[in-house]
Formats: sequence, C-alpha cells, structure tokens
Amino acid sequence: QVQLVESGGRLVQAGVSLRLSCAASGRTFSAYAVGWFRQAPEKEREFVAAINWSGRETYYADSAKGRFTISRDKAKNTVYLQMNSLKPEDTAVYYCGATLGTYSQVSAYPYWGQGTQVSVSS
Repeated sequence: QVQLVESGGRLVQAGVSLRLSCAASGRTFSAYAVGWFRQAPEKEREFVAAINWSGRETYYADSAKGRFTISRDKAKNTVYLQMNSLKPEDTAVYYCGATLGTYSQVSAYPYWGQGTQVSVSS
C-alpha cells in the first residue's frame, strides 16, 4: 500500500511560481514512479509530469515543458512539482499518483492523493 498527500496549492496571480509537494508513505513507495495530473472543472484528468523510481528519468506534457519541473527526494519520500510562469489555464486540482505502469495514463495509477487546488488569476 502507498498513501499520498499533496500540498502547496493556493490562489496566485499569473506569472508567479508555485511548488507542489506529494508526500508518500508505504514501504514499497521507492519502487514506484510518481506522476502529477490535473483536473479542471468539467474536464478529464490530464497528465502533467512524471518521474521514475530512481529520479533519473522525467516526462512532461507539452503544456508543462519549459515551465514545470518534477523532482524526487528519496530520503524524504516526497515528489515535488515546481511550476513557473503560471497561467490562468493552469487552474485545476492537482493530483499525484504512484504507478508501476505507463506514466501518462490515468488508468495505470492504483494510488492517488486527495488533490490540491491551484487557482491562477489573470
């Protein structure tokens, strides 16, 4: 079992930076890749970024490339999503998930956190 708790979301103005955290527990967590997804109202959950179990491989959606950075602190069992130059269209609930499968597919993630709200005003 893996438990995930997101934090760091809040209301910000466009152009600023924000860092989200995904704190994990569970003795097998180190074997899992972690992904960040987001879900805006009335839209499907979409892939944002992922990092593999070692932290050496990262993957990004086109919308996140160049602005977002995912990282992993294995000692703290925490994965971060640094978001720069935020835009109003980044407004969504952000979820982290843990998977042994395909990084970009929602269905591949058996474990999810409760989500954290990010709101970007123009």
